[in-house]
Amino acid sequence: MNLHGAHVLLTGATGGIGAAIARELGARGANLILTGRRAEVLAELAATVGGRTIAADLAEPDAAQHLLDQAGRVDIVVANAALPATGAVPDLSIADIDTMLDVNLRAPIVLARLAAEQMISRKQGHLVFISSLLGKTASPDAALYNATKFGLRGFGLALRADLRPYGVGVTTIFPGFIRDAGMFAKTGITLPRGIGTRAPEDVAGAVARAVEHNPAEIDVAPLPLRIGTMIANIAPSFAANVQRRTGNDKLSAEMAVSQRTIR
Repeated sequence: MNLHGAHVLLTGATGGIGAAIARELGARGANLILTGRRAEVLAELAATVGGRTIAADLAEPDAAQHLLDQAGRVDIVVANAALPATGAVPDLSIADIDTMLDVNLRAPIVLARLAAEQMISRKQGHLVFISSLLGKTASPDAALYNATKFGLRGFGLALRADLRPYGVGVTTIFPGFIRDAGMFAKTGITLPRGIGTRAPEDVAGAVARAVEHNPAEIDVAPLPLRIGTMIANIAPSFAANVQRRTGNDKLSAEMAVSQRTIR
């Protein structure tokens, strides 16, 4: 699809990565519909990149339906909103679990279901899901986050096959550690030597590439992390042992502690 003139609904626009995506798509001539929980941040972003704003909390059961009703025409959906969902499962309340599932998995699925109706009728459209490399490989203290991001990957691949006959594209994007903005950047944690990062603008560029070229998946991470993810897919037990021996399980624990209050 051509982004110029397309109506793009971007969730999670109030976060740093969401703002980078908004800037990239706005620069390519997209008509932006920006949504997030913080109305004042949305207004500031819209003043910079243009577009409409719709404040919405995707943890609410009817939020996705109300969002699509207010958005009107939508040619492209970028499902970027997410919560960290880290922590050992026994430490999570049932309410925490419900909220994380609603925001990270249910909301993108419902938005896709509703937006696909109008896209199918026009024989054109694109759905972009922002997952994570943790949607391809498991990590300690992140079982629920893994579950939502693994689920998003499976949903995206199957939905791509379902919508292909109607000319509607589906792409899932898998960022690794993103510096300067986003969930990892907010923790302030220093990564072990050899584990690289990418910039928010790299994720934004991947979104634009997804819409324009319709690949099934795009990884946004340095080569060593991408290779590690491939190995984890082939040999998950081996990858888990490597994480323990190299101390990367401690990194996961640190992130879980730093993100404990983000719900």
